[in-house]
Amino acid sequence: MAIRKSTKMPQTAVLKQMLKRCSSLGKKQQQYDEQGLPLDVPKGHFVVYVGENRSRHIVPITYLNHPQFQILLQQAADEFGFDHDMGLTIPCDEHFFQSLTSTLR
Repeated sequence: MAIRKSTKMPQTAVLKQMLKRCSSLGKKQQQYDEQGLPLDVPKGHFVVYVGENRSRHIVPITYLNHPQFQILLQQAADEFGFDHDMGLTIPCDEHFFQSLTSTLR
């Protein structure tokens, strides 16, 4: 029996790819620095859009280490894929997202 090498990407690589490919929604309305980063997002944070109304949330990058948040990111990848112009959208209820992130702090 031959040993096959898995072609699945490590989860951290998938998360990095997701963050890299998802662009912010409303770039024209936001103010950006010379590197193209939004001025209202502190270093070490990133933007996600949540719920039916796509409310904008700024969350710490450390959330990427939490299994519960990784599940949400995987759901986003499953539902929206990586190539879209909607920004990083989390497909869950906004109240649930706020409850979850309040426990991650």
